[in-house]
Amino acid sequence: MSRMGDVLAGFHAAWEFESDSVLIRYERGIRTPKLFQALGERRVPLEAIAGVTLAQGKRGTVVLRAELRDGADPLLEAAAGQLKEGCDPYRLVLPAEKETLAEYYADELRAALDGGGPADGYLVAAPEAPRQFKAYDAKASFDGRTVSFRWFWTGASSAKWKAGDQSFPVTELSGVQWRSPEVFEGHLRLVLRDGATVPAQPDQDPAAVVFGLGYGPVHESLPFAAAVLAAVRESGPAAVVPAAGPRRDPADIAERIRHLGELHQAGLVTDEEFSSKKAELLAEL
Repeated sequence: MSRMGDVLAGFHAAWEFESDSVLIRYERGIRTPKLFQALGERRVPLEAIAGVTLAQGKRGTVVLRAELRDGADPLLEAAAGQLKEGCDPYRLVLPAEKETLAEYYADELRAALDGGGPADGYLVAAPEAPRQFKAYDAKASFDGRTVSFRWFWTGASSAKWKAGDQSFPVTELSGVQWRSPEVFEGHLRLVLRDGATVPAQPDQDPAAVVFGLGYGPVHESLPFAAAVLAAVRESGPAAVVPAAGPRRDPADIAERIRHLGELHQAGLVTDEEFSSKKAELLAEL
């Protein structure tokens, strides 16, 4: 491998070559993809890299790219091939005059790789918790142990509103499905260990939040999904431990009861549902 501490700087990022890894530091700037800025940096162990390519880019550039082993990175696993080329965190775009230098580092990297098939576990660290973002119909938050969805009355379906705010310990989850907010019907859905039947549409599923224009952007929702995915993997077949719900601000409870009353008056919830849900909200005080 090349001298420890060698740095190859490109547009939006710089790769620092170390004895056992490549540290990728992303720039902060108006032209840098927001996902890169949100990640800050990624340390990629050499054992996580399956191969390295160098190709001609657009408008006088060359592109150095690390191809990671399948299953080595929770971020790529959560993305499931949906990231646009310009948002690939392991793609370094360089001016054409650096092609010879890039070729040197590509050869050095290749010489240090063992190859290998799919990884048995994550080799690249997941984005750290706590994380949160606003989807179209909820605020999603993750503290490292529990995923919580707090519904917005302006966006959540009546099915979700009736179900109430949700909390899912990672020990109850078997996976995460992320569909990019840049495509139709983007959403983040939690996959439950109990294998319960879920509604076909994410907007009817209390274990899912839906994205919309300006809600659940890639740079917030994808690292969130990756962090949850890694925590689920680490939890293994642990026993289900009910999560204690956080105590709410009385003003917040009053607001939720007011909105519940509006749904009741509109005929969207029955008398029994209204009474039951109101009692649940009051119990949180």
